[in-house]
Amino acid sequence: MIVNQEVIDAIRLMRRIGTDTQRWEVKKSVQELPKNLPETISAFSNMHGGMIILGLEENNKFRSAVGFDADKIYKQLQTIGDRFTPVVRMEIEKVPFEGQTIVVARVNELPKDRKPCFITARGCYEGSFIRSGGGDRHLTSYEVDRLLEERHQPQHDIEPVEQASLNDLDQDSLKAIVKRAKELFPRVFGKLDDEVILIQLGVCTRVEGQLHPTLAGLLATGVFPQQYFPRLEVVFTVYAGTTKEGNLKTGERYVDSKEIVGSIPNMLMETLSLLQQRMNTGAVIQGGLRKDIPDYPLIAVREAVANALQHRDYSQGGRGSQVQVNLYSDRLEIINPGGLYGSTTVESLGKEGISSTRNEFLSRLLTYTPYDDGYVVENKGTGFMTIESSLASALMPPPKVLNSLTYFKLTFEKRRKTAEEISDRSWKNLESAILSELEKLGSVSTKELMTMSGYSRQTIINHVNRMVQTGLLEPIEPRNSPKQRYRLVRK
Repeated sequence: MIVNQEVIDAIRLMRRIGTDTQRWEVKKSVQELPKNLPETISAFSNMHGGMIILGLEENNKFRSAVGFDADKIYKQLQTIGDRFTPVVRMEIEKVPFEGQTIVVARVNELPKDRKPCFITARGCYEGSFIRSGGGDRHLTSYEVDRLLEERHQPQHDIEPVEQASLNDLDQDSLKAIVKRAKELFPRVFGKLDDEVILIQLGVCTRVEGQLHPTLAGLLATGVFPQQYFPRLEVVFTVYAGTTKEGNLKTGERYVDSKEIVGSIPNMLMETLSLLQQRMNTGAVIQGGLRKDIPDYPLIAVREAVANALQHRDYSQGGRGSQVQVNLYSDRLEIINPGGLYGSTTVESLGKEGISSTRNEFLSRLLTYTPYDDGYVVENKGTGFMTIESSLASALMPPPKVLNSLTYFKLTFEKRRKTAEEISDRSWKNLESAILSELEKLGSVSTKELMTMSGYSRQTIINHVNRMVQTGLLEPIEPRNSPKQRYRLVRK
């Protein structure tokens, strides 16, 4: 049911800002429906739904249109939904407004698996629209393909790469994958040949009798996948400020930028290494001694980058775009081609049990692919939960999420310094911390205290000497020994 007050509040808002909005479209429509009204209906159906008001003049401060025939327009509007594929059924009502009657229609968003909604006579690619600001625009062919993809499980990741052979794959990784499969499912894979296992896991496939890697196999275990797909890489860029505009005086757009290539495990590892080198590391005092805290928790970043490589769009239209990791002075952005897929929505991210993947073969394969002391992904739908918990542990806000048909972006705000980091540490706290650590460790060296506290060698020596003189500490080794350590004096 359309609530009159909802309509009145929206009109008041549009009068204040002087235009219609993303969710509200106003048309004069005195005697006939506007010719471009179907475009708006398509756009609302393909996006988040919206409301259409007929009988007001936007150019006359949204006042009632002179000569507007509400009954005639209402009747025409009742049948317009038949012009679309799929058919659009709107909620349509006549609403009294300022002594006149206007016609209001609510257009609901279509379910993902029924999009795109298009004007039948113009066809799917020419007749599909989306809302942009206060107007409508054509969906690009790429966007239409992404919507059509929701109707069935894509299999871009299982496509054979016929130019490549198994020699393009890292043999140690293949052995590790086979071993992992046999360990997890001995009854299924225990007696099978390695080649059969690799085929069943989607690492490779036969084409006219010849064995070739699949795209998933090449991405997970390839020595240099970019030989065949140059843009399936990570681009890591460091910007000096908060935008991409750069320094207007020098013309420098960025501080540093590097293309990261190789398999997904290698790209993930190098991305994290570059971030460690480029971001700052602060410190807080726990028990008087220093605990290093980076600007961005590596656990959260690892999950975000792994998810970007795992879930990005690998369709023909998406293979020309890279995963971007952009480090600004105030934030870190991770962007991948292709928005969320399937039942996953921005609202469902981080909720246990909600998991859907565009690349099901690659996602499964990455659970077998070795990385560091584990595997690239767990593929249990907990990645976003890990990101949120890691950020919360570092006293940082949740990531900002931006999802569209063409890309998905996670933004981490740079960690703010704590009051402890900003304020000076007292000498008394340092000596208390040294005593506390000696209670746990038994003995420490000057070098170890420097590492734990962050103080200079001379500062540590001054404090240790004073604590020796006051009878709190005693040296273990002979005087001036390079191996000197200190312990508590037991009374």
